Amino acid sequence: MAKNNTNGNETTAAIAAPTFTPTVHLILQGKGGVGKSIVASWLAEFLIGRGQPVRCLDGDPVNRSLGQIKALNVEKLDLLNDQGVVQRTRYDALVNRFLTEEAVFLVDSGATAFLPFWTFIVESDVIATLRSAGRGVYIHIPISGGDMLNDTLLGFQTLAETAAEKSLVVWINEYFGEIERDGKTFDQMQVFLDNREKVLTSIGIPQRSPDLYGHDIRHLRERKLTFDEAISVEPDFNLVEKWRLNRVRRELFDQLAQTPFA
Repeated sequence: MAKNNTNGNETTAAIAAPTFTPTVHLILQGKGGVGKSIVASWLAEFLIGRGQPVRCLDGDPVNRSLGQIKALNVEKLDLLNDQGVVQRTRYDALVNRFLTEEAVFLVDSGATAFLPFWTFIVESDVIATLRSAGRGVYIHIPISGGDMLNDTLLGFQTLAETAAEKSLVVWINEYFGEIERDGKTFDQMQVFLDNREKVLTSIGIPQRSPDLYGHDIRHLRERKLTFDEAISVEPDFNLVEKWRLNRVRRELFDQLAQTPFA
């Protein structure tokens, strides 16, 4: 709250600068095409809108989807050696940045880098090191429905088995279909029950009409735009499309606003 100091006829307002915790957000999943980059872009846009100094990094050595969204000023990580293999020692420089720069990092790691990156994190005890240095660390993992479900559940299990307690943020992505198996939702499945102490929170992306909302989100992705660009300045989206996208943004951001990293 601002405090007014009065000295004669002069009044000054001392306004405290916004504060934030240096934080690392890692978007990980072993299955490609399940929405990692769209999750990364929406999370980045939310955090930027909260005034956080976000630095977006595209760690996918094959598909630079996040890096194509120009408004996010994404830095592309060079992780491959001359033989096209992920060079894990290059992650050392990345973690050093996490430890030394006062910023909020968001890393979109592609499916091909999933295992090299995660095994590096586990073997080098990265999460404990970052937390001991006062950094917040959150692992974001999409769980997608339809034909993607089994593969994304396997990705979740792989992370959860070695993840730190309360470090996972699960994105329940129903864009490709409902998250259901044998009549059970994700929070009723054994893979979740066995690892629920690892899960901090979940974010829902509900299934919507594919010919309306689905079309709008595909259009957004194809144009490589943020919500704000599509809704505020992009003439290729009509007013009704913008209304639907604004609804998606509002409902998503309302969920994110309840998280510890908001």
